Amino acid sequence: MIRPDLQPEVLLSAYASGIFPMADDDGQVFWCQPPKRAILPLDGLKVSRSLRATIRKGVYECRADTAFREVIEACADRPGGTWISQEIRSAYLELHRLGFAHSVESWCEGTLAGGLYGVALGGAFFGESMFHRRTDASKVALVNLADRLVAGGYVLLDAQFQTDHLRSLGAIEIPRREYERRLRAALKVNARFPSQT
Repeated sequence: MIRPDLQPEVLLSAYASGIFPMADDDGQVFWCQPPKRAILPLDGLKVSRSLRATIRKGVYECRADTAFREVIEACADRPGGTWISQEIRSAYLELHRLGFAHSVESWCEGTLAGGLYGVALGGAFFGESMFHRRTDASKVALVNLADRLVAGGYVLLDAQFQTDHLRSLGAIEIPRREYERRLRAALKVNARFPSQT
């Protein structure tokens, strides 16, 4: 059973307000609204020459929404703890069942090699987490996600917190007020997540 503060309507209302949940090492859920927000401009994704070659060679087959549970479990399986508690996993599995949470997966020789998941609302996609088991698998999934979002009419790809990894892919940090302005505009967009490969 999903706890009251992680029910779908609560989660979607939080995302629409620029807030998202995380859990600490004890599983306690807290709500985040960072003063600066990382976003990945859909027209400014940086794809290195080597990554472009990997994509061109077809090393990975990208699919969407075929292994959501496996992706979120893999994202949670991190050494040193995770913010993706069992309660959060259950809540996002329900969002996926309702059509609001999606995964993009990189497959290699029939095996899940990497992927990511997030929440789609209006014309905004809120990236939650990614993982990889093989080189570049999560990056290939991210490039594929960006292509899907553009095709589906999305205008905002929220990456939450800036990291060196995301910065190398073109992520920028913007102040909360600017993020909220972009979010309000994105929520008015009637985008559709393309799950077909």
